[in-house]
Amino acid sequence: MSSHVSSGMQCFHKILVIKLRAIGDVILATPVLENLRQAFPSAQIDFLTEKPCAPIVEGHPAVHEVLVLDRKQKRASRALVQQVRQRRYDVVFDLFGNPRSAVLTWLSGAPMRVGFLFRGRKYAYTLKVEPRGDRVHEVEFNLDALRALQIPIVSRQLHVAVDVESESFAAQFWRENNLEDRLVIGLNASGGWYTKRWPLENFAQLGDRLHRELNAVVLLWWGPGELEDMKTIAQKMQAPSLLAPPTNLKQLAALLSRLTLLVSNDSGPLHLAAAMDTRVVGIYGPTRPELQGPWGDGHEAVVKTGLPCLGCNGVTCKIVTHDCMKQLGVEVVWQAVRRALKSM
Repeated sequence: MSSHVSSGMQCFHKILVIKLRAIGDVILATPVLENLRQAFPSAQIDFLTEKPCAPIVEGHPAVHEVLVLDRKQKRASRALVQQVRQRRYDVVFDLFGNPRSAVLTWLSGAPMRVGFLFRGRKYAYTLKVEPRGDRVHEVEFNLDALRALQIPIVSRQLHVAVDVESESFAAQFWRENNLEDRLVIGLNASGGWYTKRWPLENFAQLGDRLHRELNAVVLLWWGPGELEDMKTIAQKMQAPSLLAPPTNLKQLAALLSRLTLLVSNDSGPLHLAAAMDTRVVGIYGPTRPELQGPWGDGHEAVVKTGLPCLGCNGVTCKIVTHDCMKQLGVEVVWQAVRRALKSM
């Protein structure tokens, strides 16, 4: 597990956790915060991330302050490094492990610097952890950083805090669209890589079936740059659908918490829904559900079985045909939806 074994859990007063991006990855790092708070009830625990992900950890009961890295502003980046050094953290956990986060960890000057043993990062850490990202779910991968210091793992719960204003926003949308006491199923066709995206036509066919056989309200989710795709799904559907309103991340979390179920590609909203205790059916191909699947009980993950290229982790399709998504039929996803609903 680790190249160093401590003789017992140390006491830390100032702790910094680094996870720069992306939204789903930051959500899957939140169990680390709860375990740190349980182990060190009076410690100052700060979290360093990039601006788009900051709302995920803002308001978290274990977090004292969220430090934001703006990669586009060099002056602000230098000021952030100076701020981190001045805080004199006892320990820094680099859960991201890219060259930038390694440098930030090293420049912190913390006497204990915990990071994963990726190539070219050894210099940055005083405690190097064997990465198991190819063997265990990302939640457990993150928790390995705590295990390396013999910090007890007492919680594996995801946690995203939602403010009162965002709850009110979601409640108003539900009222205005008469969604109370309805079966509301969300469809999310987004995905950071095109290789993660199930065809829009398939989402439309699934939406029609949800409406026809379950009398479900089909709610189409979208984020920046995705509105046209959702409109395409709506146009391809024969049944009526409802378009989600524009949201920030806190509002999105509040809306997701009200869904009966979300059907989603592997993306930030999938993990956010799971964090809000909403049942998820995840659609997977280039990523592996046992490593990056929806975290928690009762979720379903579907793949097109029998393909040798499954889990390639490719941002582009090396065989070009994109079989993992294009050959994954609507019936398979429909059956997963039925299983997820039945288990509630």
